[in-house]
Amino acid sequence: MHVKNLGISSRLVHSGALEDPLGSAVTPIYQTSTFAFRNAQDGAQRFAGESSGYIYTRIGNPTIGAFEECIRDLEGGRVGVATSSGMAAVSVVFLALLKQGDHVVSTASVYGPTRMLVERHLSRFGVESTFVDTSDLPALAAALRDETRLVYVETPSNPMMQVTDLAEAARIAHERGALLVVDSTFASPFLQNPLALGADVVLHSITKFINGHADVVGGVLVAADESVGRKLRSTMVLTGCCMDPHQAFLVHRGVKT
Repeated sequence: MHVKNLGISSRLVHSGALEDPLGSAVTPIYQTSTFAFRNAQDGAQRFAGESSGYIYTRIGNPTIGAFEECIRDLEGGRVGVATSSGMAAVSVVFLALLKQGDHVVSTASVYGPTRMLVERHLSRFGVESTFVDTSDLPALAAALRDETRLVYVETPSNPMMQVTDLAEAARIAHERGALLVVDSTFASPFLQNPLALGADVVLHSITKFINGHADVVGGVLVAADESVGRKLRSTMVLTGCCMDPHQAFLVHRGVKT
């Protein structure tokens, strides 16, 4: 269904709708680890990327894909990537976009485990970090270095509820050659669309507002650029932090309400 010109309430219901060959009104749960090939040649072509089709649920699955498409549409991005938890989404961002010698600037009041990941673990692999009040734009600009590759902003922040001017944060990051990643969990796509304000990647812990029923843990990333999206997906696949089809079904259902 073409949803581009629908209002937000209608898009919440219809985005990511899968055209099921049996005519199911809701996206079915493809609860399978592997997918059958028509023949050996078909399998070889799929693995080589020469033809479309599913291979293995860690790599891609119709139920998960429908949810990814839903959030991709709601955020107005190019690529959606679902993960097994919110922290898995955070980890994928850092692993995909940072390398030894890089520097990341982050919101000081960022979600605690995110800061712990950066300070305790990324530091072991040669990634340096600076934490500042990103709602203070001069302080944010002053924190960037020549080797800064990523500005990571959480707004509203958890739990301090600090708000950062995303359009200005994007300008500051891009002027220095860095990407802007936004954790928009507390706002959800209903209230805030960081990509429209210049962010390169937006992420959510769907455990909270997007699912809305306190019964699923998960995460999702949306990239504004196709090449960045490919890096995120590749890292998710290699690290194995994929979402489960049943998770995806429940969260896609939660989005509607």
